[in-house]
Amino acid sequence: MTSSSRALGSWLAKRAENIAAAMLAAMFAAFLLQIAFRYLLGLPIGWTHEISVVLWLWLVLWGAAFVVSEREEIRFDIIYGAVGPGPRRVMALISAIVLIVLYTISLPAIVDYVTFMKVERTSYLKIRFDWLFSIYIVFAVATIIRYIWLAWQAMRGVAPEEFDPTKASSGV
Repeated sequence: MTSSSRALGSWLAKRAENIAAAMLAAMFAAFLLQIAFRYLLGLPIGWTHEISVVLWLWLVLWGAAFVVSEREEIRFDIIYGAVGPGPRRVMALISAIVLIVLYTISLPAIVDYVTFMKVERTSYLKIRFDWLFSIYIVFAVATIIRYIWLAWQAMRGVAPEEFDPTKASSGV
């Protein structure tokens, strides 16, 4: 990779984090608004709950697609951490191939279902469900691309990093 493509990738990663942070802030604001209206004003409003659920759905799938790195994903580290770079590379390649195949096979059905959901709308905000669930298509495509890259890296001989449980952190 060239330094300009690395810089662009880093910039895009930061913007993805910014978008995730904005969604979390909006969700928190809606939550506070819901509490204020319900308990201080005695006027329960439903749209704040609905926007919180929508933002949570988008936040989780956006984060999984663009923010969480492969190293930060949840995995079974007992076996993975006990083997050397060669077996880790083989396990990464097998996992990547399986996930690429599964997501690719399911992608047409995902697109079909999401586009079918245009007939439904949310209760309060009247958001079409196809717009609401479109993030899953983005997530699935991003996951396919990520695992194609990881499979390519494994085939080139690049083993995934060894996990050191003594250096586990919250990502900060």
